[in-house]
Amino acid sequence: MKMSIGVLCGEIYGSEQTEQKHDISNCLRNSVLKKEERDQREPVKIMSTNTGYYETRVCFPLPPKTQSSGLERDIFRSKTDAVTANYSWYDFSLPRLELHVALIFSVTQIFHFSLKRFGVPLFTSQLIAGLIFSEAILGEEISTKLMTEDSIQVLGTIGTFGFAFFLFLIGVKTDPSMLTRASKRASFVGVLSVLAPFLCILPIIPLSQISEVDTLFILPCYALTAFPVITVLLSDMKILNSELGRICQSSALSGDILSMFLIVASGMLKYGLSIDKVNSLIFIGSAIAFFAIILLVLRPALSMVVRYTPEGKPVSQTFVYLIIIAFLACVSLNRWHRVFSLLAPYGLGLAVPHGPPLGSHLVDRFDSMIQNLFVPLFVTGCAMRVKSINIFKDSLIAVNSAIAIVALLVKFLVCFLPQLYSKMPMKDALALALIMCSKGIVELAAFAFLIDLKLIDQNVYGFMFFVIIFTASFVPLVVKRLYDPSRKYAGYNKRNLMDLRPNSELPIVAVIHVPDNVGSIINLLEVSCPTKDNPMTVDVLHLIKLSGQAAPIFISHQKKKTFSGNSYSQNLIISFNKFQGNNWGAVSVNVYTAVSPPSLMHDDICTLALDKLASLVILPFHRRWYMDGSIESDSNHIRTLNARALEKAPCSIGIFVDRGNMRPSSPDHHHHDHDHHQLPSYNVALVFLGGNDDREALTLAKRMAQDTRISLTVLHLTANYNNQNSVDERWDDIRDSEVLRDVKTNGYINYMHKEVADGHETAMIIRSIVNDFNLIIVGRRDKLESQQTSGLIEWSEFPELGVLGDLFASVDYSGRCSVLVVQQQETVVGM
Repeated sequence: MKMSIGVLCGEIYGSEQTEQKHDISNCLRNSVLKKEERDQREPVKIMSTNTGYYETRVCFPLPPKTQSSGLERDIFRSKTDAVTANYSWYDFSLPRLELHVALIFSVTQIFHFSLKRFGVPLFTSQLIAGLIFSEAILGEEISTKLMTEDSIQVLGTIGTFGFAFFLFLIGVKTDPSMLTRASKRASFVGVLSVLAPFLCILPIIPLSQISEVDTLFILPCYALTAFPVITVLLSDMKILNSELGRICQSSALSGDILSMFLIVASGMLKYGLSIDKVNSLIFIGSAIAFFAIILLVLRPALSMVVRYTPEGKPVSQTFVYLIIIAFLACVSLNRWHRVFSLLAPYGLGLAVPHGPPLGSHLVDRFDSMIQNLFVPLFVTGCAMRVKSINIFKDSLIAVNSAIAIVALLVKFLVCFLPQLYSKMPMKDALALALIMCSKGIVELAAFAFLIDLKLIDQNVYGFMFFVIIFTASFVPLVVKRLYDPSRKYAGYNKRNLMDLRPNSELPIVAVIHVPDNVGSIINLLEVSCPTKDNPMTVDVLHLIKLSGQAAPIFISHQKKKTFSGNSYSQNLIISFNKFQGNNWGAVSVNVYTAVSPPSLMHDDICTLALDKLASLVILPFHRRWYMDGSIESDSNHIRTLNARALEKAPCSIGIFVDRGNMRPSSPDHHHHDHDHHQLPSYNVALVFLGGNDDREALTLAKRMAQDTRISLTVLHLTANYNNQNSVDERWDDIRDSEVLRDVKTNGYINYMHKEVADGHETAMIIRSIVNDFNLIIVGRRDKLESQQTSGLIEWSEFPELGVLGDLFASVDYSGRCSVLVVQQQETVVGM
């Protein structure tokens, strides 16, 4: 009776292709030998006549040594005791695995802690950690003792499984429809980035003394453009949803599809020419059947599952388990042909509909474990295979290095020159070309795959390893210096409220996160006096967290009427359309949905504000309260988003702190029925201290006061004694007096002037009026110190609101009034 055990790590980590077969009777006989004798027994290598691969027959003692009895027994073992004389905890697989994992992650984090401040990604630190534990650094003797064959097999199995799962999840995140939405320029660059290097290195490959059959199998590995690598790189550099990031993703996906086709075709050709014709035709037919099942059966079936899952409800766990079983079946296809160990999981992932409910569920459940445990073990394991740093000792290494360099150079030129021809700025074109030339985990796995098939030697593998680690480190550093997505926001035009012409259209971008934001934003817009004489254009941006997909999405609902990303998307559109209908001729509303990572959402806001020439962006505050003043929710990612938007916005910006009291105090009246005798519906106050932000806030308040439903009070707080001001401060005082002139003489604005001695007196005055108003408007006044706010900044909890805004958002003022904190446009250059 025999027991066959298939070792997955053979395809990546084994020095040769192996199929371990264990004869129980031989192993039992071998287990009684002394340890030294067992270590000296050489495995028997047998050449397989059917596949051309080597089979290695080895024996090990049964039961296998899995869990040790602990370090204590190892330290206090007795040399006279036959049972414990040869005992060592390191001979057991589990503690040995735990030690190796601990060492790998410790060294990785030590290097990453030092390198991340320079912008070097975690992937580089993982490669360095693996290289340190390799034979090239430790030497053969130490490396063999630290990393035994058994431990390498265990690490290899775990790592390779993790890499297969990584490819599967990347496929799940990928939206195949990106190919149809991609521009012709992006598709052209993607195809050319693979095809041009492939054709250019074709004449050089024969110089490396590789057979013609193997040549066609190696070529795609040098020329491929890996969508997973590009996506991870763009995400690490936080430019995934920038204009350059979208072009790179579309190009990479086109190139990735072509690379997959070339790899499958070359694998079929190699397999077909190396075995008999009948088996070759069976293999080719089976491969075609596999992809046909993926495209024609699985994809439609899973799409139907998503279609029949109630909106907002999770998908049934039964389908999740069936997908995982299908994934394990795809992984086992490497026993059929090794090329499918890379492509089958990726193909299955592409069959799963991206996004919620199915794709997001799979990614949420497995992505963290794969990215943080399995993939690092795979990367470091590949790096541990480097045998020597002196890679140029082989006479053919010059030819092989020339192949890699020519492929990179050609790829760079075909990505760079067409962008220059299409009038892209040179820095952006350089950044795009460098990103498309980046190498990563997919290329690392491909060359490890080639060395397992003995198509390349250790020197070539070592050279490509250093090419990968160089590009993975060099590209992010250079691209960050070449491309800054925020520089386009620094316009040469003033986009603020003060510079708008009188009675001109007010363009606003309003941001929505959750359903509660819809009503509060609409109420604020109602107060902003939209009339036919003072029209308003509102571009509503619904932000959704990117989950279960690799590429961000931006949807205009004027072109696409529905979107199933969230259950309230359609309700949001209906609510703002109703707002537009109630203010017909005064308000124009456009609704957009952006699906992107929380750390990059500010780019969607700023880009839309720039494209729509907005003068004001309204952001909801990150904290929401119940009517009794207790905190309902507190979102850190929204707070970070607001802070980044304040730094980069191409126009003025307002953060709206909603207390739920933005309701009219008398029956609602339409704008065309302006009756001066009616009672005011809203009581609005402006606290004015002076400066650019306060003047911008006053401009918005005066616009609101044109509506007879609004009762506006301007509270002007000044210092109770005058310091010797500088020229700039005196000029600011003159500008403040100018904007306040018409406020003091205007009959429909209540002007109040008070002198204060310090911040404490200011806080007392604000506390006394806070219950009298529905809305209070203040300027942010970031980093501006004055006597009126002295002593308050030390107690500030929310710097993004400024000193006064922070007072209203504090717990002491809970349940009192809503607040709008205004910051005037800052990113204006060339003035």
